[in-house]
Amino acid sequence: MEQLTDETVIVTGASRGLGASMAKRFAREGANTVLTARSEADLREVAADADGETLVVPADVTDEASVEALVETTVAEYGDLTGLVNNAGVGMLSLYDELRDVTEIPVEDWRRILAVNVTGVFLCSKHAVPEIAQGNIINISSGLGRRGAAGWGPYVASKWALEGFSRTLAAEVEPDINVNCLDPGGRAETGFWNHLPEDERESILDPDVMDDAAVSLLAQEPGSVTGESMTAEEWEARL
Repeated sequence: MEQLTDETVIVTGASRGLGASMAKRFAREGANTVLTARSEADLREVAADADGETLVVPADVTDEASVEALVETTVAEYGDLTGLVNNAGVGMLSLYDELRDVTEIPVEDWRRILAVNVTGVFLCSKHAVPEIAQGNIINISSGLGRRGAAGWGPYVASKWALEGFSRTLAAEVEPDINVNCLDPGGRAETGFWNHLPEDERESILDPDVMDDAAVSLLAQEPGSVTGESMTAEEWEARL
């Protein structure tokens, strides 16, 4: 049975990895799924592989005008918006071949990571919330949002900020909109870890675990679980 029939969901960072996997699963579950990222060509490849209703809308989550146009296009196409998955993100291994200490990180890279991982979530939420009468927002977090880790400075800072922002937003929009952080709980098989040597790629997770959790969170009724942060496995254990 399709769990997301009549839902309209925006997925940022949908051109690859977890974003692409979740977007295709949402479409299969019956949602009108809006795929967004900067690369239109990559988004169209994902959409072509999806089994369900999709809409490709290229956007830069760090640019407010671009985000505003994304939301306006979605509502114009489908008439409403019920879900937002803030998945777009930049990690240390997106920029470098190895981790770097704080003293080795250019300020431009610091700003880039926080712009996508924090400001992007803020902008998408700012423009999506007024259009969501009742629904769910999922912010893709990381275990590093609850602990420090050497070599991950700006990424850790961004995920700690994301955790706090999510709880604040949840308090502002309840009970009509549930806002939660979802953490893979490990290294998801998305290509994000391809820079690592083979012997460091243990405990790679199946993206289906995240897809299952994301679908369940998007299917929640208003006034359900909100303001929480959990791994995909922790969420499944609560069902």
